[in-house]
Amino acid sequence: MSLSPSLASALSHPLTSKLIFIKHLHILCRTMLCMLQLLQKRRREGMQSHKVLLPWLLLFQMLVLAVQIHAKAKVPLIIVFGDSSVDSGNNNQISTVLKSNFEPYGRDFVDGRATGRFSNGRIATDFISEALGLKSAVPAYLDPAYSIADYVDGVCFASAGTGYDNVTSKVLNVIPLWDELVYFKQYKKELISYLGFKKANRRLTNALYIISIGTNDFLENYYLLPTRPRDFTVDEYEDFLAGLAGDFVKAVYDLGGRKISLGGLPPMGCLPLERTANLMGGFGCVEEYNKVAVDFNYKLQAMVARLQSQLKGIQLVYSNVYDKMLEAIQKPSLYGFENVENGCCGTGYFEMGYLCDKLNPQTCEDADKYVFWDSFHPTEKMNQIVADSAVKTSLAQFV
Repeated sequence: MSLSPSLASALSHPLTSKLIFIKHLHILCRTMLCMLQLLQKRRREGMQSHKVLLPWLLLFQMLVLAVQIHAKAKVPLIIVFGDSSVDSGNNNQISTVLKSNFEPYGRDFVDGRATGRFSNGRIATDFISEALGLKSAVPAYLDPAYSIADYVDGVCFASAGTGYDNVTSKVLNVIPLWDELVYFKQYKKELISYLGFKKANRRLTNALYIISIGTNDFLENYYLLPTRPRDFTVDEYEDFLAGLAGDFVKAVYDLGGRKISLGGLPPMGCLPLERTANLMGGFGCVEEYNKVAVDFNYKLQAMVARLQSQLKGIQLVYSNVYDKMLEAIQKPSLYGFENVENGCCGTGYFEMGYLCDKLNPQTCEDADKYVFWDSFHPTEKMNQIVADSAVKTSLAQFV
């Protein structure tokens, strides 16, 4: 007998899982109390306690097992790879113009600090980490303010401006995706040294690996520079990138990763910077770019399904960013947004990085009314909406 869609949805919701766990724990405590009371009673009556307690002990063991299974399923660590959508400050430590460790970036972060996140506050992976019961902000691996003790339950290797394609990382001299994996290997050794082999490997096996990348490959590479269009049609380039994405997932798997989330592209034709350049289209969304994002996302989903069947024990999911962001852009009132066309910082038409200056008098007062913070990146509020959606859908099995 199959479950109704509404019941299946309710059972898969992370809140349902937590309620079931609490219920198990409550029954466990009640059972222990009953066992103690019964034992005392039978002793007073002079009866052999083992005959009475055996069924209760069996029930007790089953409940303990249920609680242990739930506890083991919990994600103890979040590990992040990708670009500026998830970079929490690694670019601060490298020689590149693509930085955001200055005001007004971070003005709504804790203590108003500009950490290197390309937003007015937290980014999506910070909210996901918090939803997992971990820290509320995932630290950047290259930040010298942190040590291995700070990375036990969360670490970010992402670099703003990078892509699947190594050519993309060269455009703004940022960290190539595969070098992020080199840093991860270094981190893995440090974690083993800090926690011990067995404990560290257990955390790494149960960790959630998040990959969010790809927009720069198209907007800062394919549609900007002449090299890749000479090598590939856009359809061929999508296939090329999807192949690289699959290779990266397999590399993470080979290094022990089992719970992996692969994020798709957003509606990149609706980014304020692309709207600004779309003069002939009346400054609307560039539908060609959105179509490419949709096509590429389908290829990622097909690749995820293929690897799911090929790699034993992997829990690989595709996280849909596109639909939630497009809904916010097309129906802003649903989320309390008032501006979807330009960013909050400066004029919002082209400012990003150093062009997003704290002295610009045109920067908005309330970023929560905007989908975009600068001309390329979402506000903290939009990041939270995307994260909440992922937690309730693709990531629900990990929460």
